[in-house]
Amino acid sequence: MEQAENILFTIAMVGYFLAMLLYFVFAGLKRNAAAKAAAVIQMGGLAAHTAALIVRGIAAGRVPMTNQYEFATCFAWALCLVSLIFIAKYRFSFLGVFAAPVVFLIMGYAAMQSREIHALMPALQSNWLVFHVSTAIMSYGAFGVSFVLGFIFLVREKIRKDGFMDQHIPERDKLDVIEYRSVCLGLLFLTITIITGAFWAKKCWGSYWNWDPKETWSLVTWIIYAVYLHLRIMRGWKGKAAAVFAVVGFICVIFTYIGVNTFLPGLHSYA
Repeated sequence: MEQAENILFTIAMVGYFLAMLLYFVFAGLKRNAAAKAAAVIQMGGLAAHTAALIVRGIAAGRVPMTNQYEFATCFAWALCLVSLIFIAKYRFSFLGVFAAPVVFLIMGYAAMQSREIHALMPALQSNWLVFHVSTAIMSYGAFGVSFVLGFIFLVREKIRKDGFMDQHIPERDKLDVIEYRSVCLGLLFLTITIITGAFWAKKCWGSYWNWDPKETWSLVTWIIYAVYLHLRIMRGWKGKAAAVFAVVGFICVIFTYIGVNTFLPGLHSYA
């Protein structure tokens, strides 16, 4: 099982790398065929990635979402999935030019983590695990897409304009709307993550909230994106300000995932 998982993980990583290169060819050499090939290869990588997660789950006898390696590879999986959905829905191949490298980097981070399978500690032996962690993974994936969209928005005016770029990069107003929808999706899943985490904490530790570093930074992340929505709906904030919020919010997501586990140990240090 371990060998099968390693092979499938490697196939996925190679697929993501090739897709990234083809997206670069698409943007640099203006080859539409390269974008189509990149999407197909990326979907193949996602299929191999999904198989790797299934094999690991069977080998571990549980959902593979309980340590740094497992969460990182699931994070990359969710970001790849959400980005492909947005590429297909909005016919926005240029999104892959920026999303594919982020997926590959997260996969690289996962590859550097220990892949040993350990028995679940008592705090994780709960039915809440699937609901809590899976929604966290999907929220991170959606926020990753909003980060990419915000970045594209900020650099769009600096990209030399021509017919090719105008065809493949939406106008700023449409970019802003797509980014808004990805933030809404991420915030919905993050809200569910925090709520399910609170009920799980009550069961494990006797309190809905313990101000653990991971809980605190998850709340900070939620507040940032909630402020984004509030300012957008109530004050009409759009455009550059919203894009900056999306970028800063994802930096907070990354710190909540990697920084907290590295520098601020607490009740979630096993995650």
